[in-house]
Amino acid sequence: NIFTWQPSYFSDLDETLPTILQVFNNILHKCGLQCEGASAEPQKLEERVNVTPGNMPLQELKDIVLYLCDTCTTLWAFLDVFPLACQTFQKHEFCYRLASFYELAIPELESAIKKRRYEDNSVFADLWRRISHSRKKMMEAFHVLINQVCLQPILE
Repeated sequence: NIFTWQPSYFSDLDETLPTILQVFNNILHKCGLQCEGASAEPQKLEERVNVTPGNMPLQELKDIVLYLCDTCTTLWAFLDVFPLACQTFQKHEFCYRLASFYELAIPELESAIKKRRYEDNSVFADLWRRISHSRKKMMEAFHVLINQVCLQPILE
């Protein structure tokens, strides 16, 4: 793979990981949720709006779920194809951050999707399918990380 031929790509990945983590922080922020230590920047008082997944406009909820689905699928695919990247992810406490994000965001998003009234049931079905897929890919990515970082070294 390309990392074998260009080892400096590992440093590029290392520099990119804070941006990947920021994607999850942005989703939390858009949902009105904050992860402990997620943002080093103070929040402006006028920004304190009680937006939650349950009361945000449907299009915004759709956008967040699609963004999350795309992010989780891409993340899992990358780690599945290139598990050696797991060490770099671990340097950024990715397992902890992913688990914290999952715990904060997924129940809120699932609840919002279930409780919302839809004019078209196909919208509900699509959102539920995508949030379920996101949840599955997050768990699979976490599994790859734990396997590569914790279990494989013990087995070797």
